[in-house]
Amino acid sequence: MTGRAERIVVAMGGGGFTMEPDNPLLDDHVLALARTARGSQRPRVCFLPTASGDSPVSIASFYEAFARRSEASHLALFERTLDDIGAFLLAQDVVYVGGGNTENMLAIWRIHGVDRALRAAWEAGVVMAGLSAGSLCWFETGTTDSFGGLAALSAGLGFIPGSHAPHYDGEANRRPVYQRLVRDGTIPAGHAADDGAALVFHGTVLVEVVASRPNARAYRVERDQAGRVSETELPTRYLG
Repeated sequence: MTGRAERIVVAMGGGGFTMEPDNPLLDDHVLALARTARGSQRPRVCFLPTASGDSPVSIASFYEAFARRSEASHLALFERTLDDIGAFLLAQDVVYVGGGNTENMLAIWRIHGVDRALRAAWEAGVVMAGLSAGSLCWFETGTTDSFGGLAALSAGLGFIPGSHAPHYDGEANRRPVYQRLVRDGTIPAGHAADDGAALVFHGTVLVEVVASRPNARAYRVERDQAGRVSETELPTRYLG
């Protein structure tokens, strides 16, 4: 590769191997992006299961979904055995972050320096992807159920400016809570994604919305000067 590496984030509102084990369209798209961006026909994919407490079930599901079509690995932090996390993540083609408790995940990442290692890998062109907590973490803030009910995320990684709401159609209160937080200025404007929809960023620019379900959508949610919230549906490409 010449010049600056393309920085890619694939933020899935919900979906992928943990939510759609029989529908690999979003995960296939992540692998296709990695093959193009990284020039590897068998990408190296590292799963970060931190948000689920390094759940053995999540880890097993990841290997079942990815081991046959990639060089699959995972990074455990609750029983950490790896010394140089930075070098390990830089050697990947994809970092795939699972769902769970976003606030806990971010706190643990910062203790172990994973936040800094992820930024270095992203800037080097490693594709960043994930669902739910693994979608929200790339933004400055957004809506999280880390504390039980929905609330504003304290501080995401900030690779992508603005806010994010995953699972936008997944629960009845996801849409109204996100819009209220944007309306009252608790969080800035941003992007919401349904289950089955993924926001694809190159650098900090949204270049495409793709979906594994025909009716899954993503939205731009903003507050105008009069304090009203607008929700703009974004063009979405169904991968099926």
